[in-house]
Amino acid sequence: MWLFDLDNTLHDASHAAMPAINRAMTDYIAGELALPEAEADRLRTHYWRRYGATLLGLMYHHGVRPAHFLDRTHRLPGLESRLRTSAHDRAALARLPGRKFVLTNAPAAYALRVLGALGLARHFEGVIAIEQMRMFGRLRPKPDRRMLRFVTARLGVVPARCVLVEDTLEHQRSARALHMRTVWMTRYLPTSAQGPKVGVHPCRKPLYVCARIKSLQSLRST
Repeated sequence: MWLFDLDNTLHDASHAAMPAINRAMTDYIAGELALPEAEADRLRTHYWRRYGATLLGLMYHHGVRPAHFLDRTHRLPGLESRLRTSAHDRAALARLPGRKFVLTNAPAAYALRVLGALGLARHFEGVIAIEQMRMFGRLRPKPDRRMLRFVTARLGVVPARCVLVEDTLEHQRSARALHMRTVWMTRYLPTSAQGPKVGVHPCRKPLYVCARIKSLQSLRST
């Protein structure tokens, strides 16, 4: 079974979506918590690094309602005109055997909107979005290992029979600890004029990464 991340794995979210999402999150935090813009942006980044999702920090420390936050930060007018992916990757998905699901920390409405606009929805059996990553009444998005184990159990497969294709290394680390195979998609990782940004490429291929790819076509040989 294949589990695919969405942003910066199936499409170039660094170009199409992430700047607008980050801007919307900062604006949301500034408005809801009555903070200056700079402090709101710092808090957004801090919670993302600490919890793996800005939303979790806002829930734990400020009582923010998930549905309200996700709706307000993922409206993204004009998103479809900015979306892009590779035709070769679309063809590779069509050829790839086995069950395929999208596993994303993004909200379901956004994920379905992106997949539909890119013509990718037909290649996946389903989408597991952040709203479905709930255990014992609490959201537990990637990289939570308990959630990954719960998802595979719900899908009727042991983790060792799953492959996670993902751009975020921390998520790969958790998956590999459960004996999933891990594929690191690096095609859309942000870079600067001096090369990869600090923290994006800590090494060429960490031990918990089974394969590093720049195109989904390479999945045939992983």
